[in-house]
Amino acid sequence: MADAECPDSGLFAAVAAHVQDLVLADTDAEGLLAAIAGHAATALGTPECGLWCGISLARPKKPLVVVGSDPRARLLMLLEGRNGDGPGVDADRSGAGVLSPDLSLEERWPDYAGAARRQGIASVLCLPLQLDDDATGLVSIYSRRRDGFADGGFERAEGFVAQASKGLTLALRMTKLRETRDGMSAAMQSRTVIDLATGAIMAQNKCDQDSAFRVLLNASNSRNLKLRDVAGAVITSVAGEGRVITYFDE
Repeated sequence: MADAECPDSGLFAAVAAHVQDLVLADTDAEGLLAAIAGHAATALGTPECGLWCGISLARPKKPLVVVGSDPRARLLMLLEGRNGDGPGVDADRSGAGVLSPDLSLEERWPDYAGAARRQGIASVLCLPLQLDDDATGLVSIYSRRRDGFADGGFERAEGFVAQASKGLTLALRMTKLRETRDGMSAAMQSRTVIDLATGAIMAQNKCDQDSAFRVLLNASNSRNLKLRDVAGAVITSVAGEGRVITYFDE
């Protein structure tokens, strides 16, 4: 559909631009999600129907990140995670949006519905983020009005989450590339320091490379120190206190 035919095209373009600015600002994951949650609550809500938004992000070998535009939104998401029951849990499992238009009539998650109502929530919509395979995320939007996502509200929220997913996917890919680069750089620097120390031991002891490396390894094991730290101490003993410069230093 062309932009002129879509009343929400301006909203979706604003979401894309907002997330792009956050990515370019190199905001960390928690800050990025918190900013998106706040933007969602403002962009999707109205003066007559205020909204809260919570977002969670799970990645391998990373702590779970849970943020909210309001502390109560984050509390409700954490409650679901602790109890393993609620609309967000169902949305995460099914990979599809889950809507509860009236929590006072909700029978699927009675404990969750009661907790949400006590926080002043009357309806909730949970939508999974569409991220890379190794990351999962969820957007939960809370309305203080029954049927808070009627009259196109569901579709606007879906469009918002689709745009946010694209920006988050880009940010996560950039983060992964940066972490890979940093890991490779650190590994190459360590390798250089170890090679220099091995060479120094070879020169001092008139031994071959394997024997020199075993000296380093034995010292690392006996002193319970990292191999690079032992190698650095060897280089310092030979060259003094000057910092070892490698071609991988930035």
